[in-house]
Formats: sequence, C-alpha cells, structure tokens
Amino acid sequence: MSNPQQLRYSKEHEWLSTAEDGVSTVGITEFAANALGDVVFAQLPEVGDTVTAGETCGELESTKSVSDLYSPVTGEVTEINQNVVDDPSLVNSAPFEGGWLFKVRIGEEPGDLLSADEYAEFSAN
Repeated sequence: MSNPQQLRYSKEHEWLSTAEDGVSTVGITEFAANALGDVVFAQLPEVGDTVTAGETCGELESTKSVSDLYSPVTGEVTEINQNVVDDPSLVNSAPFEGGWLFKVRIGEEPGDLLSADEYAEFSAN
C-alpha cells in the first residue's frame, strides 16, 4: 500500500492535501478503506459547516461496521464530494482520487499531522 508523499495524514486515518488558496481536500486512507470493508453509505458534513480538528464530522457505514469520520483540521467546509454520497464504493476503489470526501477552508491546522512515511510506520503497528 503506497501513501501519496504530497499528502499529510492523521492518526484517525484521514488524509489532507496541501492547501490551494487556503482550501484542502480531505479523504480517508487506503488503510482505513480496507479496514472498513465495502463502504455502502457516507454521511458527510454540509457546505458551510465548521469542522474541528480531531472531532467527528460525519460517518462511513460499511458492510462490516459504522465508523466516525474525523476532521484532520479546523475550518469551514466549502464542498462535499456528491459522487461519494451517490456511490460510496468510490471510497474503496479510489481513496486518494475520486473517493475524496470534502474540501475545507483551513482556519487552523494541527501540528501533529504525519508525513506519508510516518503514517506508513504508524499504520503498520
């Protein structure tokens, strides 16, 4: 499993893209998608919602279980991926591409996000 080097990762298994004009994209990692199993439902935050780093902002339901979705940063949701709402299996088939979850205008970024290599080591344990 290869984690894209340009992303940063949370210990709750979310990834965060580098901000473009203050907006970053959030998704879950391939590790998390595999652990969940087949995702069948995605409840995402709504545009305009304020999300807080480390706090629940939605949930993903799979054939195995329901898992909370945590925001890796604090900020305002600017867009959700309607394609994932319509076809939650995108989270499994393309977690780093078409399976992204939402975009957020970052207000505050925590200092504990991991590099790809640090996340690979963390998720191997």
